[in-house]
Amino acid sequence: MQFQQLQYFVAVAETRHFTRAADLVHVAQPSLSQQIKALERELGADLFLRARGNITLTDAGEALLPLARRILADADTARLEVQELVQLHRGRVRLGATPSLCTGLLPDVLRAFHDRYPGIRLLIEEGGSHDLVRQLARGALDLALVVLPLPTPSPALTTVELLREDLVVVSSPEADRPGGGRRTVRVADLEGERLVMFRHGYDLRELTVAACRAEGFEPDFAVEGGEMDAVLGFVRAGLGVAVVPRMVAARSGRGLRVTPLARPGLHRTIALAHRSDVAPPRAARELQRMLLER
Repeated sequence: MQFQQLQYFVAVAETRHFTRAADLVHVAQPSLSQQIKALERELGADLFLRARGNITLTDAGEALLPLARRILADADTARLEVQELVQLHRGRVRLGATPSLCTGLLPDVLRAFHDRYPGIRLLIEEGGSHDLVRQLARGALDLALVVLPLPTPSPALTTVELLREDLVVVSSPEADRPGGGRRTVRVADLEGERLVMFRHGYDLRELTVAACRAEGFEPDFAVEGGEMDAVLGFVRAGLGVAVVPRMVAARSGRGLRVTPLARPGLHRTIALAHRSDVAPPRAARELQRMLLER
C-alpha cells in the first residue's frame, strides 16, 4: 500500500468521480485508475462500486476512508513539523474553539501569539465541543478548546483543564431587571422569563436547559437557534434574557445589563484537547503553552 494510492483513493471518495479526482491530485485519469486498481488488489477488496455516472463506496471503502484521511493528516502534520524552523518563523496552527471562546478568551491570546510569531498562520474552526472532538480525531485540528465533560469521552484525546468560568444573565437595560430587580438572580428566577436561546448542539444551550430542569421548570424561549453574536443582538433588542459566559459579557460592550447568578451559580469548565497518539506541531505546542500560562 502506497501513500500516493491513499491520496488518490480519498480524492475519488470525496469527488465521487475519477476524472475530477485526477484533476484534484494533478495526475492523468488512467494513471489514477490504475493506482486505485492496484490498491484494491493489495487489499483484496473492491473499494468502489462503479456504475455509469455513479461512483459509490463499498463497505470496504467506507471502512478505509477515515483511516486513510487520518494517515494523510498525520503525514501532513509530520511534513509541517519537519519544515518548521526552530525559531518558529513559519508554519500553521489549526485551532478549534466554541464560538463563545472565540469571542471571550481567544482574541487577547491570539494577538499575543501573533505578535510573537507573525509568520505562523492561525486557522480557526468554530463549532460545538462534539464537532470539535470529531475534527480532532480525524486529524483536521491540532488543538481544540472544548467544554468539559466531553459529550462522548474519547481515550484517543488528551485534555488539560484551562479555566472554570462563571455564567451570568444578560438583558437589555431598557427591560425590567430579571429576578425582580435584585443584584443577583437564581436559576429559579428564570422561570417566567423569556430566554434567548442558542441553537441545538451549543454547549451553553445544554447547560442552561439542564439547570432550569433541575429547578423543576422548562425554560420559555422567546427566540432560539442563534450563534453568540445573534443571541447578544436579540438580547440588546429586548427580545429576552440569555445566560452567557462572564468573559463574553465583559467584552460585549454597551447595550447589555449583566446580572450575576447567586451562589452556587452556574459554571463551565474549559479544557485544551489534542490527540493522544500524535504530538501537536511545534507551533501548536507553543500556542498551547501560551494558553495554559495565560
